[in-house]
Amino acid sequence: GSFLPCGSSDRLEARIKMVRGPKKHLKRLNAPHHWMLDKLSGIFAPKPSPGPHKTRECLPLLLILRNRLKYAITGKEVQQILKQRLIKVDGKVKTDTTYPTGFMDVVEIEKTDEHFRLVYDTKGRFVVHRISKEEAAYKLCKVKKLATGKGGVPFIATHDGRTLRYPDPEVKVNDTVMLDIESGKIKDFVKFDLGNLAMVTGGHNAGRVGVIVHREKHKGSFEIVHIEDAAGNRFATRATNVFVIGKGNKPLISLPKGKGIRLTILQEQAKRYATA
Repeated sequence: GSFLPCGSSDRLEARIKMVRGPKKHLKRLNAPHHWMLDKLSGIFAPKPSPGPHKTRECLPLLLILRNRLKYAITGKEVQQILKQRLIKVDGKVKTDTTYPTGFMDVVEIEKTDEHFRLVYDTKGRFVVHRISKEEAAYKLCKVKKLATGKGGVPFIATHDGRTLRYPDPEVKVNDTVMLDIESGKIKDFVKFDLGNLAMVTGGHNAGRVGVIVHREKHKGSFEIVHIEDAAGNRFATRATNVFVIGKGNKPLISLPKGKGIRLTILQEQAKRYATA
């Protein structure tokens, strides 16, 4: 009863069939814009491996070593560096070229005694920010979920895919915990409260730093948080994009240049003329 000519129905089915397995490629034009890859020097971009950060919110190790720190010229050289077990992310040696490092991750190169933390600049791009050895001993993690596990053990899940058992009972969702990298234990925590310093990690205001001044709760919709930066500019963003980084107005991590204060186009122009 089919109107299709003989033999083409199974060919049609073969066409509808999906590809097996996960995607292994990423086209250059489809890569996240903040990686700052040019359009013309290749067809593909490094596809981040599955890991603690999302594809769109990470920076693969390859781009850190080749495009940011300039330790390699080609992807092959990056692989040679990594396979010598020279690079540590959050205290663990990583040999995967496309390992997804993300916000707050600490990258260490012991051979050169260098330590970096991935944070956003005021334009919402990742900056591989150089830090001291003391500061490289900890990182901040945002609490994504709080639950009780097997045997009634309370645990929290963080933004970088960690599960931390027996947290302080005061710690709730959206708060930030200070994690000692070596032991994996919580050293300190900061509540998601008015008057605390926060960095915006997504949306149009990504990379801006300021003090939380107001929270709007909308049932069944997105909570909106109003933030005021050190220059007195106010802006609003969704609560999911807000990452507390300090008690009061003192940050627990060092911030990259610009200190999270976004300049207007005219201020940027003036600054550029001053240096020229």
